[in-house]
Amino acid sequence: MANVKLELLTANNCQLIIIDQQPQMAFGVVSMDRQMLKNNTVALAKAAKAFAVPTIITTVETLGFSGPPYPELLDVFPGKEILERTSMNSWDDQKVRDALAANGQKKVVVSGLWTEVCNNSFALSAMLEGGYEIYMVADASGGTSLEAHEYAMQRMIQVGVVPMTWQQVMLEWQRDWARKETYEAVMAIVKEHSGAYGMGVDYAYTMVHKAPQRAAGKHTVLAPVPAK
Repeated sequence: MANVKLELLTANNCQLIIIDQQPQMAFGVVSMDRQMLKNNTVALAKAAKAFAVPTIITTVETLGFSGPPYPELLDVFPGKEILERTSMNSWDDQKVRDALAANGQKKVVVSGLWTEVCNNSFALSAMLEGGYEIYMVADASGGTSLEAHEYAMQRMIQVGVVPMTWQQVMLEWQRDWARKETYEAVMAIVKEHSGAYGMGVDYAYTMVHKAPQRAAGKHTVLAPVPAK
């Protein structure tokens, strides 16, 4: 039997689940910078929207503990239903199982908090009981310590979870720069969320290709005047 994990991710063969990307959960993250965590999660969500990848957002104990998802994340999918749970393991909520089944793809890209609890338990259960393939976005997930995140990733990798990064997922979806229907959206995400790579794209556009700056307003540049 062919190894299905050798297949590259495409917009048509996978779905995304975002688990518990909520403030109180993020407060406990120590494995990475929390602003970077939010940046990467929102970037992944924007990529999923650009490629029309089916996306589930699920939350835990929103009113009692965790707070609502990041506003920047909700703004990517205005009006989208949020699947609330009491269980740490998303697989234990029937709404989540039903949403996964309705999306119809066995490859599931995962971003969530915390890696060692909600991500780990969902991944193992979805693989064992649902027959799903799990692609864990390590830099859009976080744990309560560096060790907690890394050992959870190792445990999942040992049983077949595929580790990825958010930009790797997006560029695997894009695959070919000749695919112009998503090119501009991908470049917009890169410029806003990809750090030095995005700065380099801005530089190339303005300095090499002489494109206008992407700043919303116009700015007057005053020429140098040597002091007397």
